[in-house]
Amino acid sequence: MTSKKKQILFIGAGRMAQAIISGLADNDQFVITATNNGNKQRLREVEHTYGISTVDTWKDIIERVDVVVLALPPEGHESLLTELSSHINEQFIITVAAGIDPEYLEAKLPLHTPVAWVMPNTAAELGKSMTLYTCGQYVHDDHKKLLETILHGIGPFEQLTQQQVHQLTPITGSAPAFVYYLAESLVQQALGAGITEEQARKLVAQMIDGSAALLKTGESPKQLADQVATPGGVTAAGLQVFEANGFDKIAEDAICACHDRAKS
Repeated sequence: MTSKKKQILFIGAGRMAQAIISGLADNDQFVITATNNGNKQRLREVEHTYGISTVDTWKDIIERVDVVVLALPPEGHESLLTELSSHINEQFIITVAAGIDPEYLEAKLPLHTPVAWVMPNTAAELGKSMTLYTCGQYVHDDHKKLLETILHGIGPFEQLTQQQVHQLTPITGSAPAFVYYLAESLVQQALGAGITEEQARKLVAQMIDGSAALLKTGESPKQLADQVATPGGVTAAGLQVFEANGFDKIAEDAICACHDRAKS
């Protein structure tokens, strides 16, 4: 790879693609193009919003790009990779789809193709995703630096093994939905105090934000919980209900269900 501007093609222009594009749009190291399987209206919106170029079909530009980001559902990969394979000549292929790991990509693409699997979460839209990534066997240091430059725009990231990304995707990728599920319950209960829904959401959101900030201080979750729950106090009574109803087992079962669905 040279020092010239890198040309990045996004195949797919949904929310995750747009989150990554948003983080790159003001970076003059890149020329960004998007395509979206014939959805011309969405392409025009993306073009207008982010000031990037779009094409109606990836075949119009694939030979000229350095990086291809596959931003489409897992079930769309097999047919696309089969078609894409004959057009690949050293391009760096990145997917953001659950379960589509480097081994899968390498098996579908020409030998020596550099590939990576990236697992962001929806907070990428705010530049606050906790993103996991893992690379294939033909990825070199310059590919990795380029990938991390791309990911920098959507939040912190960690490089892990392929198996670790499989194991941890439900925790970083799916678990935000679990947090929102709890938040919705707390909001509904807060409404019982006679406040507005806007007030309820504000106080629950700030509670979660402050709690997350304390988690980043280095103290363990248990230590932080103990600081809130004095023995025999109000919070301790609430925690006892969680324990009595097998909260840890519920969380474990939820993560296992995510793993089972990903495998299928």
